[in-house]
Amino acid sequence: MPAAATAGKDGSDVVSERVQGLLERMSLEEKLAQIVGFWVDEGGDVVAPMQGEMASSAKLEDATRHGLGHFTRVYGTRPVDPIERAQWLWEAQRTLVNQPGPGIPALVHEECLTGLAAWKAATFPTPLAWGAAFHPELVEEMGVAIGESMRTLGIHQGLAPVLDVIRDARWGRVEECIAEDPYVVGTIATAYVRGLQSTGVHATLKHFVGYSNSRAGRNLAPVHAGPREVADVLLPPFEMAVLDGKVRSVMHSYSEIDGIPVAADRRLLTDLLRGTWGFDGTVVADYFGVAFLQALHGVAGDLGEAAGKALEAGVDIELPTGNAYLEPLAEKIRAGLVDEALVDLACTRALQQKEELGLLDETFESEPPTSVDLDSPEHRRIALQLAEESVVLLANDGVLPLTSPAKVAVIGPNADRSEALFGCYSFANHVLAHHADVEMGFEAPSVLSALREELSGADITFTQGCEVEGEDTSGFDAAVAAASAADVAIVVAGDQAGLFGRGTSGEGNDADSLELPGVQRQLVEAVQATGTPVVLVLLTGRPYAVDWAFEKGAVVQGFFPGEEGGAAVAGILSGRVNPSGRLPITLPRSAGAQPYSYLHPQLGGSSQVSSLPTEPVLAFGHGLSYTTFTHTGLTVADEVAAGDTFTATVTVSNTGDRDGEDVVQLYARDVVGSVTRPVAQLLGYQRVRLAAGETATVTFTVPTTRLAFSDRDMVKIVEPGAVELWVGPSVATKETEAALTLTGDVHRVSLDDNRWVTTTVERD
Repeated sequence: MPAAATAGKDGSDVVSERVQGLLERMSLEEKLAQIVGFWVDEGGDVVAPMQGEMASSAKLEDATRHGLGHFTRVYGTRPVDPIERAQWLWEAQRTLVNQPGPGIPALVHEECLTGLAAWKAATFPTPLAWGAAFHPELVEEMGVAIGESMRTLGIHQGLAPVLDVIRDARWGRVEECIAEDPYVVGTIATAYVRGLQSTGVHATLKHFVGYSNSRAGRNLAPVHAGPREVADVLLPPFEMAVLDGKVRSVMHSYSEIDGIPVAADRRLLTDLLRGTWGFDGTVVADYFGVAFLQALHGVAGDLGEAAGKALEAGVDIELPTGNAYLEPLAEKIRAGLVDEALVDLACTRALQQKEELGLLDETFESEPPTSVDLDSPEHRRIALQLAEESVVLLANDGVLPLTSPAKVAVIGPNADRSEALFGCYSFANHVLAHHADVEMGFEAPSVLSALREELSGADITFTQGCEVEGEDTSGFDAAVAAASAADVAIVVAGDQAGLFGRGTSGEGNDADSLELPGVQRQLVEAVQATGTPVVLVLLTGRPYAVDWAFEKGAVVQGFFPGEEGGAAVAGILSGRVNPSGRLPITLPRSAGAQPYSYLHPQLGGSSQVSSLPTEPVLAFGHGLSYTTFTHTGLTVADEVAAGDTFTATVTVSNTGDRDGEDVVQLYARDVVGSVTRPVAQLLGYQRVRLAAGETATVTFTVPTTRLAFSDRDMVKIVEPGAVELWVGPSVATKETEAALTLTGDVHRVSLDDNRWVTTTVERD
């Protein structure tokens, strides 16, 4: 096979002879067919914004008569048996190969944010849980497992991960994001990319860029971020995944940034992504994103004009269908209003991707899989470990771990629902919510079921108390009676993930309050009033303002922990598992305190110029354990030249009486800058397992580019000056401190500079 094409730093493509020859033989219609998708089941359940308004009535045989670029979600739109669907797909691909014309198979893409979004496939914790685990190596293992499932079924591209940096907890898609810290997002997302792509499946970065910074946390709302915030907060994770993860696809965001829709912004999609970063993969449209240039943004008068603007900006592939890139675009080209060279460039990139994936040689004469295990023991091992490591113990007055209680009252709307363990892009909540008569297809024990197994010697009763949403309090009396008769009450509350109003978290489910939905707070307070010790378990897609619960019992936070989430929560409550998750997002004081991030300059904190306190209830990085850890002896060199690398060494000790895992967090503050700098910034982190009484030395090797920022001329630099460093159990606590001076001249950062902190752990 000829080598796949590559791109130069100027964005120019080096094209193989094979791809060039194919392009030269194609008609306009055949080239357009290669840069669109076809959604076989598009007319079914609504799983994309404005799908009903945008849906096409085209038939498969008509849509593919000139070939096809992508098959859209053939497994992930409705519950289809994977083996039967694979047989259909292989036959459809053979038809494309053998029909007159180019004879090129379609690329198949699917959602894979919490595992392959297909019936009977394993469902892992949400990305927000990945962030809470602070364990990129485990996320990479998960990526491998997901990719292997996808490749077996003939899927070539996954629409994940999400690299949006969380800016406002009210936004419904917070659950799909990893953290509010760009470095945590970048390291963990890049690990996922590496895992998925190691199996031959291309990852797709979402959503480039700015999507999470919408006004008031409202989905698709305008983004008004200054160029420095875009450059220093929102773009770095994408830069890491492109340059270091070698990702093969990027999806534009729906956003408009300061009035310019990203789907029509050449500065981002071509000048930066391809020209500066040298990205040589494909840019795909978020679903209906090209048509939205007309329908929602109003920057195009019709679909043909929208297509021209998107192509010129650098959107290669229109997904999920060819609303704009087929006949509307062809009409503009024939009228001389859009240059066909733009189509040639996009089609070339589409063919390059297929060449890289081996699709130009694939005949599909081999038989499709006759059996597949999409929820293997390996899937479940990874799902369990990630769930256990992601659950955060927020508060504990001593009630946890449970010590052989005789009577346990399990209460709450999320206690006995497997769906409460999953995010909105899980197949269960994304698709099966429309098919109540279809079984889930794999085991996902609820918290109640897992507790009955975990606490097999206890008398466990259950009452729901209330629904996730709504104002019905008729179940309160039964909940209070159950709690009064028990030794401990476990209230499992939180969210129901869904889409576009079908739930309290997920795409299109934004919040105007960070109180628990419905009457759940009243339920918890009624149970607390009984005097029985209470454990509040939260299964949510965002942090809620729950400081009112901290004084009376324990609070455990799970960010939709996946198919093994019930077992993980039960193990932590019993003490069999020592909690080790840490908050990847600040725990807010109220909805009115939003938006809030620990990455703020001095005037973003409390001061005499405002009567409103800004301190969060719990800080980024917080998480309790059943043991105790100390961090001592932080040591760094006195000086290092700006642009060089320094080491920071700290001693971490397990001072408790049981084994546990700590997340060692190194923070810094650039004391004086030529532009305002955040009062705290995470430089690096490392998960460390220590036996009771064990001590280890953790060494961070830190490129000073971790302190880089965009100067007044928007040039990325490292500036000389004083730096404060500390290690602690969260960003808010400086347990051990050190000082460093960056010396010499201002260092201008280039793409050749290192972006990654490395760590070593030496045990005493």
